[in-house]
Amino acid sequence: MENNTAPWPQLEAAAAAALSTAYAPYSKFRVGAAAQTTDGRIVSGCNIENAAYGVTLCAECAMVGEMFATGGGQLAYFVCFGQLEAGKVELITPCGRCRQLLFEHRGADMLIKTDTGILTMEQLLPYAFGPNDIAL
Repeated sequence: MENNTAPWPQLEAAAAAALSTAYAPYSKFRVGAAAQTTDGRIVSGCNIENAAYGVTLCAECAMVGEMFATGGGQLAYFVCFGQLEAGKVELITPCGRCRQLLFEHRGADMLIKTDTGILTMEQLLPYAFGPNDIAL
């Protein structure tokens, strides 16, 4: 996949819309994520916090859930926004847990838009642990 074919404006709009619906009463840090699947669907998700912090869902988790709920597949392009309270919406990179989640569900040439440029999954998470590391 080439960077010039990426639907970045549509993904940014979907991530911003998802961020606006986030449930973040504890951290006050709202997150919205969006991706295009390899078959062209746009999926998105927001963070959903919980008083039992370990049960909190990251935006990427909600987004991958939407991907499977709407037909499955793999991720081709990804973008994520964060906003602290009434502050500016900013492009952010996923946490380590979410990088692992994205790695598991990525297409071969998945691209991630970051505040430092467009990265491959391997650049964002080098030496990742994946399905090929498990002897079944």
